[in-house]
Amino acid sequence: MLHDFISRTFGGTGRPQPASVLSLGQIWVDVMMDVNEMPPAGGFAAAKQINSAIGGSFRVLQAAKRMGSPAQHAGIIGSGLWGAAVRKALAHDGIEHIGQDRLDSDTGFRLVLNDGERKTFIATYGAESGGDSDCFDGVKPTDGDVVHISGNTLMDHSAAGIEALFDRTMLDPDARPYTIVLNPTNTLELVSDQLLENLVLARPIWSCNRQEAHTLADRLGVPRDESTAKLTVGGAFDDAMEQLCGSLGEALRATLVLRAGARGAWVREPGGTVTHVPGFPVKPVHTRSAGACHTGAFCAMLAQGWSLLDAVRIANAAASLAIEHHVSGVPDCPDRQGALALVAAAERGGAGENDGADGTAGDGGNVGETSSSRQNKAAEGAADGATDYRS
Repeated sequence: MLHDFISRTFGGTGRPQPASVLSLGQIWVDVMMDVNEMPPAGGFAAAKQINSAIGGSFRVLQAAKRMGSPAQHAGIIGSGLWGAAVRKALAHDGIEHIGQDRLDSDTGFRLVLNDGERKTFIATYGAESGGDSDCFDGVKPTDGDVVHISGNTLMDHSAAGIEALFDRTMLDPDARPYTIVLNPTNTLELVSDQLLENLVLARPIWSCNRQEAHTLADRLGVPRDESTAKLTVGGAFDDAMEQLCGSLGEALRATLVLRAGARGAWVREPGGTVTHVPGFPVKPVHTRSAGACHTGAFCAMLAQGWSLLDAVRIANAAASLAIEHHVSGVPDCPDRQGALALVAAAERGGAGENDGADGTAGDGGNVGETSSSRQNKAAEGAADGATDYRS
């Protein structure tokens, strides 16, 4: 059983220090305000509730750290009120800052207005969006490390730093001793053609939700069925996700993790096989997306040597628990023991796949292979360290 393997692998002391998760993403502060309705232009609205949280790639790094991997932030932090809040949060979670500091500007913030039906964002960009071709010169990933790149970093001045880092270390995927996990955003349509081409040639592991996958497919000219764009449950949804994962992964010629919330994720593996990795039942609550938690947990599991499918399975569990134990609507990633315990319980009880919108557990619990074969693959990944997920 997988839970026995989990106990053997992560129980006890003296195991080697895992590789690190390094994020080149941006970190800012989110100020969230709940309002009854959005005010018209020139109007007024009183906020019912105000919460602030550190946003951007912080949640990715926090998840990676809680899941047991050393985490490092390579982005730029400013000086001022918001920059101090970011530094305090990083220090609190034991996340090392290896990036540049800006003394002439503060970190930016995002105002998020929520009327209960939709969210409206107003952004002020700060030091995190600055930089030039040398902003990531201090990033020197070693064997087995996982480098996380966020879509936001690809569209600001920091994109020049990504270009320089590609030229220095990333372009040849066959000679790269570390793994790249690229988390695009819907703003991928603003990324330059040259940089997008370099990203595709680098063959990272792409991790995205359905909307991000649609944006990426449109940029690459990948055909997709518009009639399924608004489906959320049922067999047609599953078929559409599998088709999208397969066609987009083939165009990218790379590993693709297509996240689908409670439905889990579809994974395009090296060689072209598409596998559905079930999610975990969770009580529906109105929170922000747990995508950052999923990505961070996934990066951590890869850095610790887990197989591709098991890393996704554990990340699905972490994201589910993050939604369930949210703090003021912000998903709160669990620690590694909590996520592994949920996976182990699903292995014992055969739970894990959500049948539909009612949130009840189905008869799933496998990822297209037997429990023993998953254990063997995970054991091989743990023993071998870095695994080649490029195709």
